[in-house]
Amino acid sequence: MTDTAADAADTDEVLYEVDSKVAVITLNRPEVANAQNAVLLDALDAAWSRAAADEEVKVILLRGNGKHFSSGHDLKDRWPAPSEITLEWIYAAESRRYLEYTLRWRNVPKPSIAAVQGKCIAGGLMLCWPCDLIVAAENAEFSDPVVHMGIGGVEYHGHTWELGPRKAKEILFTGRAVTAEEAEKVGMVNKVVPLDQLDIEAMELARQIARMPSFGLRQAKRAVNQSLDVQGFYAAIQSVFDIHETGHGNALSVSGYPILTKLDGMKERLKEQ
Repeated sequence: MTDTAADAADTDEVLYEVDSKVAVITLNRPEVANAQNAVLLDALDAAWSRAAADEEVKVILLRGNGKHFSSGHDLKDRWPAPSEITLEWIYAAESRRYLEYTLRWRNVPKPSIAAVQGKCIAGGLMLCWPCDLIVAAENAEFSDPVVHMGIGGVEYHGHTWELGPRKAKEILFTGRAVTAEEAEKVGMVNKVVPLDQLDIEAMELARQIARMPSFGLRQAKRAVNQSLDVQGFYAAIQSVFDIHETGHGNALSVSGYPILTKLDGMKERLKEQ
């Protein structure tokens, strides 16, 4: 790893530490419910790369400071001035920070765990779904309401694979949230724990996994991921990303803005909780 990558991982937006062979990566924008701006995403990618390159790290644990895991993309950060927005610009930016980053995190050859509390909205799913395991607090809620914005779902289409086709359609069509209990029932979440035990339980699971041989862990992860890829996961993620981009194109043609509805109301409700 280069010094630049190490420096990029040490920011106010993303915290990084190693504890008992577990790299703990923490989203640290609690004042905006860990909304993801470009700085946070770049720092997060650098932290994943740092953990992947560190031979002392056997497991990666992703968590978020504050009441909520992540409220998704920071809409105040995403776009340049409306007159400068083009579909070409959107495609290039999202290809890098959403598609490329998430697939890279998914394929890091070390086990990873997401510890999720509170709201995990839209782009928040793109942070926890690439992880191998998810431990959720009892108050965790997972949602992708971007159909309200004229978009068919977030850029990393894990929905069908994580929830099954009918449940995926239901949450996209309605925009409703999936509770932690419901997510566990369909296999998206591995374990649901009390909120005050989330960090303890997630770290204990990480330490348990870290006691296993590194090569065996690497091969087990590769076996499962390769099985999904043979079934079409990798190709589907890339092709559905293009479908997502047509939503932006349609919104631009209709309104001159990449989305049809700004979710200001949802953001305000989130702040009140």
